[in-house]
Amino acid sequence: MQDASIIEHYFNALSEKQRNQFGQLGGLYQEWNEKINVISRKDIDNIYTNHVLHSLGIAKVMSFNTGAKVMDVGTGGGFPGIPLAILFPETEFHLVDSIGKKITVVKEVALSLGLKNVTAEQIRAEQVKAKYDFVVSRAVTRMKEFYGWVQNRIKTESKHSLDNGILYLKGGDLDEELNELKRPYSLYELPDYFKEEFFETKKVVYMPVH
Repeated sequence: MQDASIIEHYFNALSEKQRNQFGQLGGLYQEWNEKINVISRKDIDNIYTNHVLHSLGIAKVMSFNTGAKVMDVGTGGGFPGIPLAILFPETEFHLVDSIGKKITVVKEVALSLGLKNVTAEQIRAEQVKAKYDFVVSRAVTRMKEFYGWVQNRIKTESKHSLDNGILYLKGGDLDEELNELKRPYSLYELPDYFKEEFFETKKVVYMPVH
């Protein structure tokens, strides 16, 4: 299995605590994945590239402020929320998924890492009442449907370099899907930041909501 050195290669200003937390992630997920399958068997060996670094693609686009609130919708085993919570310890992350056993894994991983800025909840995005600066996610559904779930969960007042909205990790040709919504968006190509072949067609979609 990979180690966390690839994370330090692309994010070289990590504190010792952050390096330790990223270092623990691989073993924690390997252990939990044997009990509750949240990552495909072939992916677990490449967890740092395919899951952790992929999640951190959002951090190449946006640095979250102290006190910002971010919701991760359809977090699965905790991606992109857990890696982002390690990188931005002063930002509050709310990780939601409709499948309870996945949230069990998220809670246990966050507890093991000592992440005080993570809450995890079994709930559908449409049922969440709170409002957030940003909603993040990793390819849970088509963007039009996703936008419908979360558009009313975004705060109107923006305090970041980008206006509040959605930061969505997705791959492939997205033009048709994104044009369905008839809303402005920006695409950030992950090969501009990461050289690994895995990222060849991967992107961060940014869509302001207000």
